[in-house]
Amino acid sequence: MKRRAKAHFFHFSFFLMGLRKAIYWSIFWISLSLALNAVLWVVEGQEVALQFFTGYVIEKSLSVDNLFVFLILFSMFAVPLHAQRRVLNYGIIGVIVLRGVLIFVGTSLVTEFHWIMYLFGAFLVYSGLHIVFGEEQEIDLANNWIIRLARKVIPVSDAYHGEKFFMKVGTQLHATPMLLVLLVIETTDLAFAVDSIPAIFAITTNPFIVFSSNIMAVLGLRSLYFVLVELKRIFVYIKYGIGVVLSFVGVKMVLMDVFHISTVASLCVIVGVLTLSVAASHFSKPADIELPGPPHE
Repeated sequence: MKRRAKAHFFHFSFFLMGLRKAIYWSIFWISLSLALNAVLWVVEGQEVALQFFTGYVIEKSLSVDNLFVFLILFSMFAVPLHAQRRVLNYGIIGVIVLRGVLIFVGTSLVTEFHWIMYLFGAFLVYSGLHIVFGEEQEIDLANNWIIRLARKVIPVSDAYHGEKFFMKVGTQLHATPMLLVLLVIETTDLAFAVDSIPAIFAITTNPFIVFSSNIMAVLGLRSLYFVLVELKRIFVYIKYGIGVVLSFVGVKMVLMDVFHISTVASLCVIVGVLTLSVAASHFSKPADIELPGPPHE
């Protein structure tokens, strides 16, 4: 009995250390973003700083929704907790590269063809309404195109081999399920970027502000993920807040040549909606919400 109590104590202590470390790193990345925001305020002025901060808030909130999908994927693939860290590290590198390319292409298109802003706006209104009122689609790994393609290109082993993406079976190279997880994570983020990048164009088309706010929001994703794993309850309803934010941003883009909504007003609406969604999650009853399963040890 004493041995079992001691084991529980050490497990709880390890949990506290892991959570504390993730919180500290999350605070570090957020503080770094705020420091950059302060530098922009001094160097470029209030309007540019507000544009960066508003874009950062939008991207950070969308990242939280993205992390819920990562949590579900890790549970479905039964990825051990220690291996999730490596997948997230590589995933974040891929996210930065993919978003950099999309931002460059998107900025060029918006600069060259102004009417694309209306198209982006209509798409964001649709996406936001679908998030709020549409049925949530289940992730179907059996029919996932990237998994099917990967299995055609290279043999995939059934079991994990530590944190390796590849292993040799005899003389033949095999992929491990870790590689499939990484591929699904990257393609999932690409789908999320289709929402997030047009959303920030409603705030600014300045390439530096668009890219820097995106990257600063993404850099703290790994530590934020491990905070979310333990505190996911307070973020359960945030997807509805994100849906409302996307619709609002879409309306702003559609009406930009008719009715101008200032950056300050946009920031107030976005922060207010997200705060209400977090408050609704915090005060909801356990029976009212459905949480993703816990990560695997």
